[in-house]
Amino acid sequence: MQKLMREAQKLQTEIQRVEGELADRTVEGTAGGGMVKAVVTCGMEVKSIEIQKEVVDPEDVEMLQDLIVAAVNAAIAKAQETAKDEMAKVTGGAGMPFRT
Repeated sequence: MQKLMREAQKLQTEIQRVEGELADRTVEGTAGGGMVKAVVTCGMEVKSIEIQKEVVDPEDVEMLQDLIVAAVNAAIAKAQETAKDEMAKVTGGAGMPFRT
């Protein structure tokens, strides 16, 4: 029983380490053929948004808004997938929950 407890503590420590690393790891998502880029951490924090001048049209603000949303959503999806993959390495794919 103690061996099982030690293994659980070891796994918990490893999960916490990976969560800490993921909080700082960044991924990017793009939209509009790369005209809008969002950088997000795997801890789900938006770090930056880059917008190419060519996509800024004062007559079509809605398109720019849609591109920003699409880029952020793409980055979040990539961050979630990265976090899932990294946790699977630690948990052996056991599907254990983790914080983001």
